Amino acid sequence: MSARSIPLVFPCATRRRLLHGLAAGACAVLAAPLRAAPQPVVVLTSYPDEVVSRIEAAFEKAHPGQRLQVVWRMPHDALPYLRQPGQGGVDVYWTASPRNFATLKAEGAWRSLDGLGVDRHGLPPVLGNTPLSDPDGQYLATEMAGYGFAVNPGVLARRGVPLPGDWEDLADPRLAGALALPIPARVGFAPVMVEIVLQAYGWERGWALWSEIAGNAVLIDRGSTFVADEVAAGRVAVGLSIDFFVAAAVANGAPVRFLYPRHGGVNPGQVAVTAGAPNPAGAKAFVEFVLSPAGQAILADPDIRKLPVRPAVYASLPAGYPNLFELAAAGGYGFDGRLAQPRLGLTAALFQQQLVAPHAEVGALWRRVHAAEARQPAGAAAQAVAEARRALAAPLASEAEAADEALRRRFRSRVEGADATALEDVEEQWRRRAVARRAEAARLLAEAGA
Repeated sequence: MSARSIPLVFPCATRRRLLHGLAAGACAVLAAPLRAAPQPVVVLTSYPDEVVSRIEAAFEKAHPGQRLQVVWRMPHDALPYLRQPGQGGVDVYWTASPRNFATLKAEGAWRSLDGLGVDRHGLPPVLGNTPLSDPDGQYLATEMAGYGFAVNPGVLARRGVPLPGDWEDLADPRLAGALALPIPARVGFAPVMVEIVLQAYGWERGWALWSEIAGNAVLIDRGSTFVADEVAAGRVAVGLSIDFFVAAAVANGAPVRFLYPRHGGVNPGQVAVTAGAPNPAGAKAFVEFVLSPAGQAILADPDIRKLPVRPAVYASLPAGYPNLFELAAAGGYGFDGRLAQPRLGLTAALFQQQLVAPHAEVGALWRRVHAAEARQPAGAAAQAVAEARRALAAPLASEAEAADEALRRRFRSRVEGADATALEDVEEQWRRRAVARRAEAARLLAEAGA
């Protein structure tokens, strides 16, 4: 077990019994027959303590003969951990990283949950067009987080901007410098966000929209300030995020709301039992608990605020609690994570070369385009401004190029916050193409007098 593993933690009742035994004296302890400690259920997760501690306490209360031993690993560290001999002694992997679950399934890392007898009744396999669980039953969704917009209504009102209802609203020139955008190549959840827009609007229109949104944005890097903090402090009006990351600010009374766009997507948290689980019975008990109505209801705790995957649970939750099953029924959740997953690293790398590395220049050029369009030019000037817009909006690679499997494989490690040590040769080509297009846009704008 590594240095970040969590040692055995006894529930409160157990600690009281231990203290009472010590006070009674060593003789009584020696006289009593020794009882073997129960075999732990070893759970590998990246969930924070406010989630794990509540699930742990409720699980051990419901299953007095079981106890959890928790190992914390972020998704990019979990893969090598689970690839150790014996899978590191882990029984259960429980986290929000669809890519890891799919990758490890292909490597034969999981035990069939159907074979263990886990009941999937009442658990939809999809939300809209987004798969939640493995169709073969090797891993199941336990919760989900929705992508959307953290907004500060007061800052929006001062800028004269209405609450955004969908992604195209973020291209409003009045949001220039007032939109927080996580960098897809650096922030683990952000590549899916890029794909939601590309699938909803199509490749060409999607990249054009991302270019204009990025022109309005302040970039948020890994390890820097949180999007919700920027919005709550009024430094930006809108931040792109997942509901879970904003829930605490909302619960604590910050001037923040979270809005789900019409074209939405989710990031499911999932659970699997390892093929070599030392304690399969305990692993099954844990999986069944987190999927049970009681386990699902814990997700609505004000300190957690996650979305259950069991639709029947929503009837017992507080009024107004977000229900993405209802939103999906309206037809706005067509995002398919199975289509997005193979190219997440590639689209993050494209985003980096087109919109992040030259971010200051991109923003300045979009401000010039918007200012020129506001003057309503005519004739040759109008044509030049339109061509400048097209130069800024065009993707650096075609959708057909992005479908190339060999090219996708070169970028598969560029997700979950992984760093690139050097540019691939194709990235250098994209960089040069982006430089040329920005130069062309600047030339055209100068011709138009912008």
